Order: sequence, then C-alpha cells, then structure tokens
Amino acid sequence: MSILRVISILILLLNLLSFGVAKAGDFVEDQNNNTSNGANTDSTFDPFSDYSEFEEGSEEEADVNFFHNGRFFTVGLTGGYQTFTDNLGALYKPTFAYGIYISYFFDLRFALQVAYGLADHSIDIADARTQKEYLGKASLSHFEFDFKYYLNTQNVTKGLAKLNPYIIMGLSNYYRTTTFADYQGYVRDSAYGLQAGLGLEIPIMHNKSFFGVQATYNYIGFPDRGSPIVINGQSTNITPNGDAITGVGIIGINF
Repeated sequence: MSILRVISILILLLNLLSFGVAKAGDFVEDQNNNTSNGANTDSTFDPFSDYSEFEEGSEEEADVNFFHNGRFFTVGLTGGYQTFTDNLGALYKPTFAYGIYISYFFDLRFALQVAYGLADHSIDIADARTQKEYLGKASLSHFEFDFKYYLNTQNVTKGLAKLNPYIIMGLSNYYRTTTFADYQGYVRDSAYGLQAGLGLEIPIMHNKSFFGVQATYNYIGFPDRGSPIVINGQSTNITPNGDAITGVGIIGINF
C-alpha cells in the first residue's frame, strides 16, 4: 500500500507541475501581447507625430485656400500727382506722375513688386542775389523694388471685408534730366531712394481686376542735395532739399 501511495503522490505532483508550466507560458504570452499592444497604442499618441500631422494639414489647407482665393501675379497702371517738400517744393512744380508695375504673390498677404514711373516737373528758380529767373524742366524716371504686405480684413464689417489695404516699402533708383530754357544742353544725374506708404485695392469683376489708390513718401538722395544749385557756372545759393510725395490711382488685373 505504501508503494501505491507513493506512486499516486508522484503522479499528482507531475500533473501539478505540468499545469503550472502551461499557465506560466500563457502568462508570458499575454504579457508580450500587452506590451506590443501598449507600444502601438502609445505610438498613436506620440505628441511629435500628432504635431507633424497637424502642421502638414494646416499647410495643405493654406495652399488650397491660396489656390482658390489668392493671386499669382497682378499687373497695374498708375496715374496721379507728385509734389516735393522743402525747397524742392518751391523749385519743382507739382505734376502728373504715371507708371506701370507687376507684383508677384508669395501667399495671400505678402508680395514683391517691381515698378517703373515717370514725371516731368517744371522748374522755376528765382535767384534773389542776381535778380535772375531760371525756367526749365526736370524729367524724372525711376525703378522701384517694393515689398507689399496686405492687412487681414476678415474680422471687420462685412461690407469692408472685401477691401485690400496694404503697406508698401522698398528701394528705388532715380534718373533726372534737367534742362533750362535759356541754356543749351542738359544735366543728367542719378540717385538711390527709399519709399514707404499705404494703399488700398477694391476688387471688381469677380476679383479678376481692381481699382486702387496709393500714397508714398519718397526720399531721393540726389547728388546736389544740400549743395547750392549751379547754373552755367554760377551758384544760386539755393539748396535743393526736399523729398517727393506721390499719390496715384491704380487699375490692375489679377492672374
């Protein structure tokens, strides 16, 4: 009886051992599954992954908005009024100024503009020392390289939301040809300038074209700025200091 009892006990222990091994294997497998599932779950909540997807979505939305509502190019004609400040305001009579420009849009708000403008000013210089009056003409032409930033009007009154106000600033290169009625020949010089101003565009024809207005203040560094004007070898003791102020109307086409 003792031998049978020992054999029964051994069989029972073997059964318990095999059961424990099987459970341990199931536990390890469950742990591996949970670990892999946890890793997958955590990866979906990766903050860098979420931010990247959000950024790509925002950029794509901005691109779609630009293609539907934006402009690639604008071509415009300008015409208006130009005058000068300080002494040049008395020497150069106000006149009609006109030109042409083309703008390239990087996005809905930012554009690069290249412009060419012309203006012919009558000159009236009265030399008080010699009691002599000099009449003539100053023909100005210039190239401009401007940056334009369009202000956001989406949060204003509905009737004003379609308007496109902008800020403009840039560099210019001026050419001036001066002639006098009583003297033969001409004087030609050039100068660099700076300009800044404000403008407003009003879309028409379903945004295919627009009317606009623009006003700029132009600093022009003419070579004789701050020095007396010399005519035919004689100094007039008049210094041609002053800057240009230009206001124009615009008609343009969008592409």
